[in-house]
Amino acid sequence: MKKRKLQPAVWLRQNKLSCLVLLAALVLFAAVYWVVQPEEDDSPAPAEYVEYDTGTILEILTDNTTQNPVDDGGWRGEQLMLVEVTSGQYKGETLQVYNYVGPLYGGPLEVGDSAVLTISTYQDGTHTATVFEYNRIVPLTIVVVLFLIAAVAVGGKTGAKSLVGLFFTLAVLFFLLIPGLKKGFSTLPTVFLCCTYIAVVTLTILGGIQKKTICAMLGAVSGTLLAMVFGLVAQWLCKIDGLRMTDVEPLLQLRQAGSSIGIRGLLVGGIMISTLGAVLDVTMGLASSLCEVSNANPNLSRKELFRSGMNIGRDMVGTMTNTLILAFLGSSFTLILYFSTLNLSFHQFISSSFFSIELISAVAGSIGVILSIPLTALISACAFKRTEK
Repeated sequence: MKKRKLQPAVWLRQNKLSCLVLLAALVLFAAVYWVVQPEEDDSPAPAEYVEYDTGTILEILTDNTTQNPVDDGGWRGEQLMLVEVTSGQYKGETLQVYNYVGPLYGGPLEVGDSAVLTISTYQDGTHTATVFEYNRIVPLTIVVVLFLIAAVAVGGKTGAKSLVGLFFTLAVLFFLLIPGLKKGFSTLPTVFLCCTYIAVVTLTILGGIQKKTICAMLGAVSGTLLAMVFGLVAQWLCKIDGLRMTDVEPLLQLRQAGSSIGIRGLLVGGIMISTLGAVLDVTMGLASSLCEVSNANPNLSRKELFRSGMNIGRDMVGTMTNTLILAFLGSSFTLILYFSTLNLSFHQFISSSFFSIELISAVAGSIGVILSIPLTALISACAFKRTEK
């Protein structure tokens, strides 16, 4: 029998609350976006400035690049090329451009390649250019499109909804959270509020406003909060904070130049952001499972439903904890490999700031995921069974 197509008016009536929540979320997004926007810079344009535009390699004039076995086959040397500028104020011009090649900052280019150019304009109006990097816009677009196709092909409507939630999450991080932190908003409260906002909106997109999604929201927010609390306790015990993170030096230089970014809270803030995805996955899966269990057996008591949730949740703990810890370790794999070559003593390695930060990040995130399971099971049991039998 053919499935009857749902009329738009009927769909809107059935999902009225979800639409209202999403509309309110969009209004809130617009309001916060307006607040966190940087003030306009009214200072006069500098006489000398640098721009980054694209160009196409027309001819290689000289090339002394060679592969160095010491650099694991990395290229070193320089190329002098004729490049046609394809964007910006100098579009259409042909320039002689140097491409400085090294294992850490670029590779050799060929005729026909597209590159991003660093174009410096001077007071007298002259300009010179060097290669900044290979232009990766097209290949990165292909990678992203393949990911989108795979998500929709395998996940169908749910996959498409998850992509909408992903785009929303990225928009919150890049257009609300980061500008807010740059404006001097307190780091931990701002990150926590953004995580809560993301949890509510993404779960509403995925499942609408119904009991199971509300239970998942509450469980996710609780798990993120517990990850934050545990992270704060751990960094206090270890006497370490965001000031000791590996890549924090540029932010410290910005602080000295007048920036008001709160650096100390970045360690725990990063833990909350990286934990949120796993917590959302666990809480939504658990709440959906308990909803099905409750519907399949309405005679279950609240205690029995909670016990079922714990049994389901225990199967999630091992894989999700492993996933989080491996994600943290994988992101720092290069540094781990480097430290292993130094032959550090046990006490030296364990007490290093690098090891402490990685351990706190992995464990605090896992704690958030683990404790979100009993909380979600309890919330769901109470929601699906209003009265105890």
